[in-house]
Amino acid sequence: MKPFESFMVSELEEYILYRASIGFTDRSLKSHLHTFDQYIREKEADWDTFTPAFFLKVRKELKGDPRTVNGILSAIRGFFQYLLRKGIYEENPLQDIPPHAENAYIPFVFSPHEIEQMLRFIQKRLRKTSEHFLKDLSVYVAALLLARCGMRISEPLRLRLEHYRSKEGTIYIEKTKFSKDRLIPVPITVINEISNYLSVRNALMGKDQNPYLFPGTNSKRLSINSIYPVFHQAVKDIGIDQPRRIIANTTFGAPTVHSLRHSFAINTLKRINDQKKSPQNALPILAAYMGHTKYRYTAVYLKVLDAEHRQGLVDFAISRQEEI
Repeated sequence: MKPFESFMVSELEEYILYRASIGFTDRSLKSHLHTFDQYIREKEADWDTFTPAFFLKVRKELKGDPRTVNGILSAIRGFFQYLLRKGIYEENPLQDIPPHAENAYIPFVFSPHEIEQMLRFIQKRLRKTSEHFLKDLSVYVAALLLARCGMRISEPLRLRLEHYRSKEGTIYIEKTKFSKDRLIPVPITVINEISNYLSVRNALMGKDQNPYLFPGTNSKRLSINSIYPVFHQAVKDIGIDQPRRIIANTTFGAPTVHSLRHSFAINTLKRINDQKKSPQNALPILAAYMGHTKYRYTAVYLKVLDAEHRQGLVDFAISRQEEI
């Protein structure tokens, strides 16, 4: 990402470093502040420009959907709060700037059967050549961890060999989205797949010193871009490829890699409910397993019961679209 260019270069860079020093690794922060940096450079702003009226204009003129614009405004608000603490400003000019109203968002949810189908199709497409087999098998096992353990896409790819503890049947996930480590138990079916994968890895790589569980080239890890095309092809193969839909004030998400994480949470809660147990009581354990820093991040999954319920909401919204 190119450097900041406005008159606030020093303050913006200092703020980014400050956030990193206290453990925040929000990758969108720098992008949002770059948008602000470019805007104030184009407007030839100076220290006296930043009034509430100016930021109401920013709110109106920024391009993007409401959620994106709100994210940018939130990043700017945090930056000015930092300047306030440093004594550069006496009050935060964004403190009373309201956010845009956002659409309700309902993620795509894979049913357990669709997940089985998807994994089976990925497995079927493994190329048997010596050049491709290990990479394709790595992608399959990484997808398995996303689907069966609810990991974020970066998490399996960042795993080192020592992070998988075969004797315990656990995986240690280090410094994730909120710099929060966690140790998770792995389902026995996944343990069996990992054991098979490691046998193949050892046979094909020999004494190669690549430290990552899923190796890329030149001692690097498997690229995130190796996952996306395989995932999207599998979604097409099983016939559930569909676009994102915006109907009235609700956005229905398309199937993405991150949908596997949503689906893991929703299907886990449904399974608990089907056993006549309380999904609400299971939330603290599920939150810890998924690495959520706040309980409410996990609680939102109670709003979507399962894939069938989610599709019912889509169908209902489409059927009422003319009335809406």
